[in-house]
Amino acid sequence: MENKENNAEAKFMKTAAFVPIKLNNERLANKNTKPFSNGIPLIRYILSTLVKTEGLDGVYVWCSNEAIVPYLPDGVQFLKRPEYLDLSETPFNEVLISFAKQTEADIYVLAHATAPFVKPESIEKCVNAIKSGKHDCALAARKMQEFLWDGEKPINYDPKNIPRTQDLPELYLETCCLYAYTRDLILNGRTRIGVRPRLVEISKVEAMDINDGHDFIIADTIATALNLIPGEI
Repeated sequence: MENKENNAEAKFMKTAAFVPIKLNNERLANKNTKPFSNGIPLIRYILSTLVKTEGLDGVYVWCSNEAIVPYLPDGVQFLKRPEYLDLSETPFNEVLISFAKQTEADIYVLAHATAPFVKPESIEKCVNAIKSGKHDCALAARKMQEFLWDGEKPINYDPKNIPRTQDLPELYLETCCLYAYTRDLILNGRTRIGVRPRLVEISKVEAMDINDGHDFIIADTIATALNLIPGEI
């Protein structure tokens, strides 16, 4: 019995999910708290998803401004971060490293308010990939089978012999919506992508990333058309 308990304890890996937030957005003012047409603030989507995702031991919003607190659903903790991390010239890896130093965990899940439609099962796949021991990180990616150019010439097909798009090589686009990585990787490797990554394929809707006003309109339209409610994605 003692050996079984020790083995179970050895397999346990504390997992912390966090959403870094700036309230001084440059391309779209107040986008993280901006409501869709249904009246629901953008940030509620990913946070509600994280709260219901299995395998997470803590969900955090990391923000320098306590004005974000009223927007947080139950089960999400507010952590105050240094204001210098809000500066546009601050390297994003420094943001990730600082969070890891402030919050003890074996695995970190990085998500964003601007990617509201990521599903719990995609997050769970990322975490389980690392817990399996086969991967040191995982990231959400979208499969692309399209005619791609490098600016001067096509890179994945011959214009003299045009294939069907479904016969093109399967390429994957890093979406920036979701990452998971180990504590060792971010603190010692100083990166969120290691040498044994797992790509978790997500849909076009999940891959929606809001950067500007046009993106927000598209996301609002998706939420309305599909009746997407926080916590029920």
